[in-house]
Amino acid sequence: MTALVIAEHDNQSIKGATLNTVTAALQAGGDVHVLVAGHNAGAAAAQAAQIAGVSKVIHADSEALAHGLAENVAAQVLAMAANYSHIVFPATAGGKNAAPRVAAKLDVAQISEISKVISADTFERPIYAGNAIATVQSADATKVITVRTTGFDAAAATGGSAAVETIAAQADSGKSAFVGSEIAKSDRPELTAAKIIVSGGRALGSSEKFNEVLTPLADKLGAALGASRAAVDAGYAPNDWQVGQTGKIVAPSLYVACGISGAIQHLAGMKDSKVIVAINKDPEAPIFSVADYGLEADLFVAVPELISQL
Repeated sequence: MTALVIAEHDNQSIKGATLNTVTAALQAGGDVHVLVAGHNAGAAAAQAAQIAGVSKVIHADSEALAHGLAENVAAQVLAMAANYSHIVFPATAGGKNAAPRVAAKLDVAQISEISKVISADTFERPIYAGNAIATVQSADATKVITVRTTGFDAAAATGGSAAVETIAAQADSGKSAFVGSEIAKSDRPELTAAKIIVSGGRALGSSEKFNEVLTPLADKLGAALGASRAAVDAGYAPNDWQVGQTGKIVAPSLYVACGISGAIQHLAGMKDSKVIVAINKDPEAPIFSVADYGLEADLFVAVPELISQL
């Protein structure tokens, strides 16, 4: 058995989600190969070769792969699929975009967002917003899997010495084209990779209050900023800060929830955090049911006091 992990990268470096995905692939057994499909991505391929447990890195280089368009990435994977028992993607926006195309073309059932590997053909995955865990067994010859990265420890980024094999890239499918991107620049850690996250909810009342109250706390802690869906929908925070079932799944060492009631969809995105601190003036708020430390207080008083003590 050999598993193919599709690397998440920016053509310069490997993203953290790839390391968690490699761990999941190793637990499924057999060798693990990593596909780095990109353009001028030699540096990323060299970095992938250093990941502990990886036996081979396959580097496909083409301008058509520069921006990770799902149609082109899927075509590249499909050209190699016959050699692998498992094709494994991180359950990121990119992975969720390409994996279903691969599964459909192979006529197999995708196994989505696994959180545990029981054996080479049996996996656990959360359902009902994480309130139940399904055990899924696949009889498909090729298993197409997406990995909930918060469920697996990251593989060591160094210590490996895999060979890098360059292969011919598939031609551009012509089904989509990259037009442009508008990427918000931030000095803060990326939300899904942050060790500490400070999140705010609708109780903050405005984007001004969101920045005024939470930004100083995040600055003190060196934290990323997050938000509930209610806060994002109300315009208090940008979309890419949303934590939850329809946002980003996070598992930092410390998660500070300020004015977040704890709707089931939000809890699904952060309840794997190592330590959860909740500040809310409603003693019945569901967030307290998952919090390690709960403070029943007005966040507009408690947060500035907390900042003054740090």
